[in-house]
Amino acid sequence: MIQPKFAPQISVPATYMRGGTSKGTFFKLSDLPERCQMAGKARDNFLLRVIGSPDPYGKQIDGLGNGSSSTSKTVILSEARQADHDVNYLFGQVNIAKPMIDWAGNCGNLTAAVGACAINMGIVDADKVANSIDEGADSGICEVRIWQENISKTIIAHVPVYKDENGKVQVQETGDFKLDGVTFPAAEVKIEFIDPVDSSSDMFPTNNLVDEFDVSGCGLN
Repeated sequence: MIQPKFAPQISVPATYMRGGTSKGTFFKLSDLPERCQMAGKARDNFLLRVIGSPDPYGKQIDGLGNGSSSTSKTVILSEARQADHDVNYLFGQVNIAKPMIDWAGNCGNLTAAVGACAINMGIVDADKVANSIDEGADSGICEVRIWQENISKTIIAHVPVYKDENGKVQVQETGDFKLDGVTFPAAEVKIEFIDPVDSSSDMFPTNNLVDEFDVSGCGLN
């Protein structure tokens, strides 16, 4: 009898997190197989298989995706390559039915999880995390400066932290902040998008904060 040959199995650390109304699989760049640490087919194929795409059934049963665009997402975090930043954040939107990953944009929802995940992965400087709590206090806010690689923008995440029973500073995940579209409350992470619009573009193209449109006669009666 000829025994079938199987590819060797490898273990790759990953973190599955919710940010806003999205969920994604987070990786530390240095934890990925060497061939997947750079952009290209090998990395895309690896992430597609992790998420469970392409899936003709649209459910991603054999993967960490959950059959919706808001849960078919990947994130790669690494040491910051930009000055005055704490972490580099690369986002990939995984297509459910096609073998394709969109690297062109950012996920605003998962941005809320990047700071916390970077602290837990040890990417953010430990002294900065420890010093985010004032002397004599039990909790505080750690400001994580994120370089969003897809869109080349700076984002600041205000991550709540606390001291555990051993005096170690940890990310605060539980809380009473409620978000529409999310069933259970959790800690609030405030996000700042620094210079989100290029100098050649307008934040408000019509120069109005609010525009009203008359759509009478459109749609169903």
